[in-house]
Amino acid sequence: MSDSTRDPDLTTYRDVQVSPDFSELRRRFRRFVFPMTALFLVWYFVYVLLADYAHGFMSHRIGGGNITVALLFGLGQFVSTFAITLIYVRWADRRIDPDAEKLRHQLEGAPQ
Repeated sequence: MSDSTRDPDLTTYRDVQVSPDFSELRRRFRRFVFPMTALFLVWYFVYVLLADYAHGFMSHRIGGGNITVALLFGLGQFVSTFAITLIYVRWADRRIDPDAEKLRHQLEGAPQ
């Protein structure tokens, strides 16, 4: 296939894909997201396994009231989900979005 038949947009995207800036952006994203995902999954599965195999521990009442360890862990799942989301948004605002914006301008040909 000659160069005259190639789609110029495809070439531009391919150039960005193989560029060191894009590789660095992707590496930075993965270094944050993969460990955070693994941490959350471990936390989630520990909760599920404890709920299934540690009934005595999970049904332990805190302070003699109706609040149990399972309830606190369950609420902790929601809290940790919101916390991870906030951490990711703040991190992406500082570390990903500026470089992604530069790459977008490169693709669109707009001034940086």
